[in-house]
This record gives sequence, structure tokens and C-alpha cells, in this order.
Amino acid sequence: MIKQSLQRNWKSLVVFVPYFWLLIFFLAPFFIVLKISLSEATIASPPFLPMTEWVDEGVMNIKLVFDNFLYLWEDDLYFNTYLNSIKISSISTIFCLLIGYPMAYAIVRADETQKNILLMMIILPFWTSFLLRVYAWMGLLADQGTINDLLIALGIIDQPIRLLYTQFAVYVGIVYTYLPFMILPLYANMEKLDWELLEAAADLGAKPAVTFITVTLPMTIPGVIAGGLLVFIPATGEYVIPDMLGGGNVLMIGRILYNEFNSNIDWPVASAVAIALLLVLVLPMMLYQHVQAKESEAK
Repeated sequence: MIKQSLQRNWKSLVVFVPYFWLLIFFLAPFFIVLKISLSEATIASPPFLPMTEWVDEGVMNIKLVFDNFLYLWEDDLYFNTYLNSIKISSISTIFCLLIGYPMAYAIVRADETQKNILLMMIILPFWTSFLLRVYAWMGLLADQGTINDLLIALGIIDQPIRLLYTQFAVYVGIVYTYLPFMILPLYANMEKLDWELLEAAADLGAKPAVTFITVTLPMTIPGVIAGGLLVFIPATGEYVIPDMLGGGNVLMIGRILYNEFNSNIDWPVASAVAIALLLVLVLPMMLYQHVQAKESEAK
């Protein structure tokens, strides 16, 4: 009995730890930001009015201001920025998939020694500061940078072309930064594949392209989705890369958040922007998980 009781307590503790982590580092900050988004801005410290106040006879008055969310809908700047952020993150995710899928496949098919070396090369950039890597790309893409100097030396161009502070530079930075987040889930998924199915398809006369479309691709869809989410979600709210490589010419929602918090000192509107962004990203994920759960139950 004592042993069973200890096992139950241990299981409860193991389950409690991730929920506690979620509460402290996600739900609590979320509700704080939600509270600020429903407040009214003011010139004070902090720059928003409290939601609750005590009136006569000990009655508490709760004031919720939804104008901040209406303001986002009425101002085209926020709507267009959301669309631009989703467009950039979607295209970047597609490029990461197109580049990362064959790389993950090649790593899985390599022998053990080569596999470990290739995985190390994928993980190696994480050992360097993220800001340092972005600064390196600024040096590469600058008008007098390495890429332009190389193209001029090869005679491809006569004068430097504008690469830095363009949307192209933002795409390069995002794809480079988040490519490992696409490769690693794909690799983990492909490691579990039954390669005998590919051999069976080949024995039955299926061409490599047909085998890939009918066998390999369907079995790697979970890895594609996992990698896509790991790239798309952080890329949508990216601030550093558009700011440094885009030079303020590429407007994304992360920049809007920074401006509202620091330049305009309008915390309620900034919090509303953050909540709207969270809903845009989380609701499709919840819907997808619901559909996946229904399909699993049907099977």
C-alpha cells in the first residue's frame, strides 16, 4: 500500500510540474496582458488605469474597455501589418520546408558517422549568439558587403545591388534562423519510417516520384506540420530580423508592438495587439488539434 501511494504521489508530481510551468510562464503573463488590453490608457506610471475601483458602501466597480480592440479593426495599419506578417512567415515557412525536407531526408539516409556530423552542423549555429548571426548577415548583404563584392569580382554585376534593408534580406534572415526548427522535427519523424515500404513500392514497379508522393510524403506529414508550426509561429511575431535586416522598411507586427510599448507608451493598445496576434496563431492550432483528435477517435 505504501509503495502504491508513493507511486501515485510521484505520478501526480510529474503531471503537476508541466501544468505549474504553463501556469507561471504562459497563463499568468497572458492574463496580465489581457487585463492591460481591457484598460484605459493614461499619462501615469504604469500608463493605464486600474480595471477595478471601490465606490461607496464597499461596492467594487469593474470597468472593461474594448475600444483598444475596436481601434485595431478600424485602423488599416494594424490589419495590413498582420497580413504582411502572416505573408512573410508563410512564405518563409514554405522555403524552410523546401530546403529542410531534402536535408532531413539526406541526414536520415546517411550512415551513422555522417549522420552525427550532419546533425552537429545543423545544431552548430545555436552555439553562436542570435544577434551576432544577424549582424553577420548585415555584413554579407551590405552594399559594400561580401556578396556584392563577390558578384562584382565575378563580373556578374557592375555596381552593388541593394540587398540589405529589403524584404529579400528579411526572408533570408528568417529562413536561415528558423531552418533548423524545420529540419529537426522532420528528421525525428523520418527516423521512424519503415523503409521496407519504399522497397516494396519499388518492387511493385513504382517510380521514385510516385513512391515519394504516395508513401514517403504521407508518412512525414506529422513532421511537416510540427516543423511548419515551429517556424511559422515565432516568425510571425519576429522583431529583431525585420528591424535589423529590413531597416524599418519591412513592417511586421513585432515592430508595431515595440512602437506601441516604447514610442507611443500606449500599453493597452500594445496589449490588444499582442492578444490579437496570440488568437490568430493559437486558434488555428487548437482547431487542427481538435480535428486530429476526432480523426484518431474515428480510427
